[in-house]
Amino acid sequence: MSTHIKFCGITRAEDALIAADFGVDAIGMVFTRQSKRYVGIAQARQIRRTLPPFISTVALFMDDEPAWIAQVIADVQPDLLQFHGAETETFAAGFARPYIKTVPMASVDDAAAYAARYPSAAGLLLDSHAGGTLGGTGTTFDWSRAPRALGRPIVLAGGLDARNVAQAIAIVRPYAVDVSSGIESMPGIKDAAKMRAFVAAVRGASNEPDFITPS
Repeated sequence: MSTHIKFCGITRAEDALIAADFGVDAIGMVFTRQSKRYVGIAQARQIRRTLPPFISTVALFMDDEPAWIAQVIADVQPDLLQFHGAETETFAAGFARPYIKTVPMASVDDAAAYAARYPSAAGLLLDSHAGGTLGGTGTTFDWSRAPRALGRPIVLAGGLDARNVAQAIAIVRPYAVDVSSGIESMPGIKDAAKMRAFVAAVRGASNEPDFITPS
């Protein structure tokens, strides 16, 4: 089974269309205003309308106000939420939408214990940032620290690009990989050649004879 791919930090409809043409499984939009990749509701709605069927949209938040999250859900209708900050299980589960919780690997010693705090999460995203900071920095973490099984799908992020993603997949065996800065020409502006190369690298790694999807 192929490793799933999410392109995050999408701010332009044309980039979403290119991502769709390359066969990614999901695109992420950042609704936290302090992010360099912030996208407003009007633009997010345009991006969502651009996408063909069967591509999921993910709305990313980091310690945002409940009213803002509710407004994004009502107006954009994302398929999945991603919580990137210090949100609690009760908070994250309170929006009647499946969600992914990010694990800040730079400040978490025990990823399994951290993940256990979010029993209702649909998946856990292992990222290289420290708690309280935004991702998309282009830095990796020590992939050998990633637990092989958390009882839910593992998404790997943090500093991935076409040059290193095959190695990351070989070590972590994630359900999915998530990339932002590794496919950009500048924050929020995606590069078609980098997007194509990243997808090709993931597909090549996933098709290796010894690739086994973790249960």
